[in-house]
Amino acid sequence: MNQTSLDIQFKEAYKVISQLSQDQFAPDIMLKLYAYYKQATYGDNNPEYIETNELDLRNRFKLNAWIQLRGMSIDTAKKEYIKIVNNL
Repeated sequence: MNQTSLDIQFKEAYKVISQLSQDQFAPDIMLKLYAYYKQATYGDNNPEYIETNELDLRNRFKLNAWIQLRGMSIDTAKKEYIKIVNNL
């Protein structure tokens, strides 16, 4: 799978999932989708620059899910995101 094909599939998966209601998915699936999307589009995060004490509980869960993917390549994150969407 070349980069262009992967990018197209990732964008299609994002378009599909964006058209669905969030309350159709379990919270853990939503966290995974969020984390893989962030990793695929931004790469590793820098939690040392984030004031976690000012984040609400929901955002802390989201940030933690993304932190757990630290070091994962952008391509791998895209593939995992696509896999989750295809399994829904």
